[in-house]
Amino acid sequence: MSDQPPPTFRIVSLGLTLGLVLGSVVRADGPSRGAKTVAVLTTEYRHNSHADVIASRLVLTDRLDGTGKESPLRMVSVYTDQRPPNDISRLLAASHRFRIATNITDALTLGTGSLAVDGVLLIAEHGNYPKSPTGNTQYPKRRFWDETLSVFRKSGRVVPVFVDKHLADTWEDAKHLYDTARELGIPIMAGSSVPGSWRRPAAAPVPGEPLEEVVILSYGSTDHYGFHALECLQSVVEGRRGGETGVRAVRMTTADAVWTALGERRVDPDLLAAALGRLAHGPLPVSALREKVEKPILWEIEYVDGLRARVLELNGAIQGWSGAWRRPSDRTVVATQFWTQEARPAAHFTLLLNGIESMVLTGKPAWPVERTLMSSGLLDALLRSGLEAGRLLPTPWLGWGYATSWRWQEPPPPPPGRPWGEQ
Repeated sequence: MSDQPPPTFRIVSLGLTLGLVLGSVVRADGPSRGAKTVAVLTTEYRHNSHADVIASRLVLTDRLDGTGKESPLRMVSVYTDQRPPNDISRLLAASHRFRIATNITDALTLGTGSLAVDGVLLIAEHGNYPKSPTGNTQYPKRRFWDETLSVFRKSGRVVPVFVDKHLADTWEDAKHLYDTARELGIPIMAGSSVPGSWRRPAAAPVPGEPLEEVVILSYGSTDHYGFHALECLQSVVEGRRGGETGVRAVRMTTADAVWTALGERRVDPDLLAAALGRLAHGPLPVSALREKVEKPILWEIEYVDGLRARVLELNGAIQGWSGAWRRPSDRTVVATQFWTQEARPAAHFTLLLNGIESMVLTGKPAWPVERTLMSSGLLDALLRSGLEAGRLLPTPWLGWGYATSWRWQEPPPPPPGRPWGEQ
């Protein structure tokens, strides 16, 4: 889904809709009263923001209109770092009687002086925050995390934490979150809603098979949507023979140098053509790219075991994510579209929430946080390479591996979509 909501939504219409839906369908004293409790820490909470499409499912059901499946989690508090004019957290709180916290400690303790929730959702994806020199938005994830750790330490116990999208905008901060979670034994999960979403056609490498090269196509803002592309990449390659082995070097190429790279076959032309053939709006020939794409970006990733990955941002030509790789047994090219429901209720976030619910209920992450640690480190390193005129940047700090039993499985069909501006 778009990281920015449609400008046509009006808070007045939302109030009318919520008044009808919440008063008649979803009640604060309903079946979820005895559920596991969670605190939501977010940068801002407005219609179609990530706070809305993730956390609102805890009170508006998985269809975001009160007609779907209720969550086994109960949102008991919300802290918003910023409050834009179209904030909806206060309206939801009035309807569902959860706490609007004045700070993170208050959200986690509910005024008791000690940790009083069963889980934490850290959703920092929107709001007015500065950009780093690399172009990555500097969301206050480390600040949110460190204040959460303070409550955990003072309370003498921890609960599961989900961090939306990347762990942090720099490798240093992302590694800090990971290391302190391990130090305190915090069940932690993070990442994008796209890897577990639908694939058209359904496709994934056979677990344990070798991979030589993977091509992923992306669009949108480089830091926000490029991260989704990296998560898709890692979800494809992490189950290869030997598991994830780490990354040796990266390079970010821009503008006309991208066309030169394609001419030099630094991107497998068959994989590129196959990925272009799986776009939501129909196949696109490679020959059409130069005319349509004004500012192409190429990310080259060299893994320790020799795997090559290429991520192409092609704004102007595509909308969506797709990917391709070659089956080692017969050299057949496999390509798929990473499909998301670009309409309300954005059902790929239901799939994301299902994983969060599982972790809070069991204490065991549904997929490896190491995937997102690697994706976060890759994004930071690639943007740094871009600052250095696209030089090949060795990444010894990413030369670590991980193994996972997570495997993509085709989800059930999504519910019908409705316009973004509707409830």
